[in-house]
Amino acid sequence: MIRVLIVDDEEPARTKLAKFLADEEGLEVVAEAADGKEAVEAILDVAPDLVFLDIQMPRLDGLEVVRRVGRRIGYRAMPWVVFVTAYDEHALAAFDVQAIDYLLKPYARRRLRQALARVRRRMETEQRAESAQRLETLLEKASPKAQYLEHILVKKAIHREILLPVGEIDLFRAKGNYVELVTGSGTYPCRGPLSKVATRLDPSLFLHINRGEVVRLAAVEEFQPWFRGDYRVVMKSGEVLSWSRRYRARTRGQLEFTLSG
Repeated sequence: MIRVLIVDDEEPARTKLAKFLADEEGLEVVAEAADGKEAVEAILDVAPDLVFLDIQMPRLDGLEVVRRVGRRIGYRAMPWVVFVTAYDEHALAAFDVQAIDYLLKPYARRRLRQALARVRRRMETEQRAESAQRLETLLEKASPKAQYLEHILVKKAIHREILLPVGEIDLFRAKGNYVELVTGSGTYPCRGPLSKVATRLDPSLFLHINRGEVVRLAAVEEFQPWFRGDYRVVMKSGEVLSWSRRYRARTRGQLEFTLSG
């Protein structure tokens, strides 16, 4: 029996993955963790055989979880890890290069079974030293906090997903548990809160103008002073948004130009 730990800061994602894993033979979910700190404690306390580990978590991300556990017990004693990411550049770049197992969100049963098949093969054929070496090499090369999003995996139609270049997104708008990605050719839903996506955007290219919206600076026509320190943001599309005084204060110094008022 393979004992599994699920690590994800989004409860619906944990629930869905646990439900899928319950249908697979030879697996038992022994614990769940909602953040990186809980993940480190669970790995040390429960000693799972396999961890599904979300990369993008606030404060302590998935790679830092591996670093901390590796320092405590050694990378050869680490459980097998399947990294989970909603953003493609980790998986398609660093992960593929190092042949590390990963799973893309949103979860699909077919993808999960493919990832499990790879893990089972490695458990049967691979020495732990090989796995440890790959993890250490990945940690040396990958520094997600210093990287910005280049693409986002989005659903374009039923059973069809595309990699949407971030440079084509004019506006990120919060919509409940999703973010609406507005481009010149249409809109796409992206799973997760805006706050999580915003931290992965290059601040020289994007501006967080209010609680629910982030704009691409190149898509802005002009900024207009408005009331009580707020600004109107006129997009090249003609849409008019609001840059709140509160968020102006947060982003002071981010822009190379100065707005008077």
